[in-house]
Amino acid sequence: MSHVARRLSVIAAFLVGPTIAGAQQSRTELHDAMRKLWSDHATWTRQYIVSVAAGLPDKDATTQRLLLNQTDIGAAMARYYGEESGGKLTGLLKEHILTAGELIAAAKSGNAAKTDSVNTKWRANADEIAEFLHHANPNNWATARVRTAMYTHCDQTRSEAEHRLKKDYTADIQDFDAIEKQVLVMADMLTDGIVSQFPGKFGIARKGN
Repeated sequence: MSHVARRLSVIAAFLVGPTIAGAQQSRTELHDAMRKLWSDHATWTRQYIVSVAAGLPDKDATTQRLLLNQTDIGAAMARYYGEESGGKLTGLLKEHILTAGELIAAAKSGNAAKTDSVNTKWRANADEIAEFLHHANPNNWATARVRTAMYTHCDQTRSEAEHRLKKDYTADIQDFDAIEKQVLVMADMLTDGIVSQFPGKFGIARKGN
């Protein structure tokens, strides 16, 4: 299966569910598709860091692929929360990526004050994402919980970038391993929240029924 076909199959799992007419999407399908999207988020962010650190000519192409991942995540969430909400999340996630690019550039230049300033901006975006998700699903995505997850993701990614720039590849690889594990926890948090909020979409009876 080609790279494009794999990406489209993930989005299809969200947007149209199983191929059997009238069938409900299974929790397993949602779980696997959500994990794929967030694993791609970590992988393409890493590829971007590698490209910037080494000054590779694929930086622009990698940036576009990374931004496409944010569109994919927003489109996936739109199935449950509507196109407007999906578009809003895409915008917030693209801001997350573009701000990360600013932070990596500042770190590469050695400007510690600028790096810290951009990091503050990055955390403000994380706050917005946390508030947005809480508003979408207040019973399952507490603001503090989502904010903590986003802050952890930002801190781990900054560490990964700084270690890569310093050519501390052992630490850089350890950072990526930690990021990969943490984004899967985030993906599962989103899956669990969606299933809890919309049990009927997964053939689950609401409690008390």
